[in-house]
Amino acid sequence: MVLTRVLPSRLRPGLRSLLISSRRMSSSAPEAILEEVGDKGVITLNRPKALNALNLNMVRLIYPKLKEWENTKSMVIIKGAGEKAFCAGGDVRSIVEGKAKGDESGTDFFREEYMLNCLIGTLHIPYIALIDGITMGGGVGLSVHGDYRVATERTLFAMPETAIGLFPDVGGSHFLPRLGGRLGMYLALTGHRLKGKDVLKAGVATHVCDAARIGELEEALLKLNSPYPEDISQVIEEFHKESTFSKDVPFSLQPMLPKIKACYSAGSVEEIIANLEKDGSEWAQKQIQTLRKMSPTSLKVTFEQIERGAHLTLQECLTMEMRMVWRFYHDNDFSEGVQAFFSDRTPQWKPASLSEVTAEKVEEYFSPLPDEEENLF
Repeated sequence: MVLTRVLPSRLRPGLRSLLISSRRMSSSAPEAILEEVGDKGVITLNRPKALNALNLNMVRLIYPKLKEWENTKSMVIIKGAGEKAFCAGGDVRSIVEGKAKGDESGTDFFREEYMLNCLIGTLHIPYIALIDGITMGGGVGLSVHGDYRVATERTLFAMPETAIGLFPDVGGSHFLPRLGGRLGMYLALTGHRLKGKDVLKAGVATHVCDAARIGELEEALLKLNSPYPEDISQVIEEFHKESTFSKDVPFSLQPMLPKIKACYSAGSVEEIIANLEKDGSEWAQKQIQTLRKMSPTSLKVTFEQIERGAHLTLQECLTMEMRMVWRFYHDNDFSEGVQAFFSDRTPQWKPASLSEVTAEKVEEYFSPLPDEEENLF
């Protein structure tokens, strides 16, 4: 069974049964379908019963093919099988369970996943992600660094890693601080979910398309005889303009954006909480309750991650994240957070309070690894 980065399914009970059903998937089913349609490549994440959760096998299938296609194809489309998810995240439960049994290869997944994220972000041909359905964690890394991210009314975006003692990785350091108005810091610390048009309004998606027409959009793109970037943009823009769901309705967070900017413009997590306490509104109180459930270490390291990432390239961000994830993998809170989630219990964070997470401890997560551990590119 996978633990996708969709998390926490206590809030959405129906998700747990979907994750459990992934054990019953046929082991012979191709987990990533790689098709060549003329001079175009199509990647289909093919674990629909597991919400297309990303694992190491899928990364190892996709990466070399994408490298090949960069030199032989005119564009790449990536999508998820089924109607529930593009990709709900990474298979982190198997990583934690493997580590408990003495298998230390979990860092291989993160390293190779980050290499794939970087390839997507630096690809020399157009890359179009059809993010129909749940798009979280690892699914964000497979989409947000590409040229086009087309959301539908079924799209559900979040980076909820602080709830399991991790941090918003897969290049979260790069794209989150660039959303503006401290929105990225807010999303990173709280794991707030964005739905449908809000994924566009926040700047995560570039376009929208009705879910019922997403297959038609793909077909139109594949029929392009000479898919120059302007041709691709024109096709996607047409479907965007013709979408019928309420893309023109204001951003649901619009009324809160001044508060988000005011409260989350701070020098530390403690200052953010103090700002929220001073605000005193019902919204602010809910934010405090949410933050107090998260791993204190994750919160403080994530805060520093977002601050630093605002000034780094994608490659530099992913190298930084490799240092961070290596430490989280070998520390307490990541394993504890995942195990607590599946045991349906409250995680026992160590340290248990923000005050116990010292500046020296935070800095450790960013210190260089040995060359063989962090040399990604």
